[in-house]
Amino acid sequence: MSQKEIIATSKAPQAIGPYSQAVKVGDTVYLSGQIPLIPETMELVTGDIKMQAQQVFNNLAAVAAAAGGSLDDAVKVNISLTDLGDFVAVNEVMAEVFQQPFPARACVQVAALPKGAAIEVEVILSL
Repeated sequence: MSQKEIIATSKAPQAIGPYSQAVKVGDTVYLSGQIPLIPETMELVTGDIKMQAQQVFNNLAAVAAAAGGSLDDAVKVNISLTDLGDFVAVNEVMAEVFQQPFPARACVQVAALPKGAAIEVEVILSL
């Protein structure tokens, strides 16, 4: 059985609950969901959904780097939105973040997210 390694970085928002920013087991890294928090202030990014999504992916990239990888290593992305009307805009940001071949993905609408965020994204990496 592989041992798990806890991944943490100050370049991404600190956990706002009893969880780790990421956990690495073997060559797989499970990145916890990120909302559009600014790491230095722990304040939510305000503005359009594209700005919020960009912050989320910046946060995820920082955690991926701390794990020894990058978002190029993503194999699965799970997106939660409070409004599926933001789907197209989030797709546009994803197209800037990821290159082909794209990772697998799910996107769902949820009733609410922590701190009133409009988007949360979690990622699984294979290093």
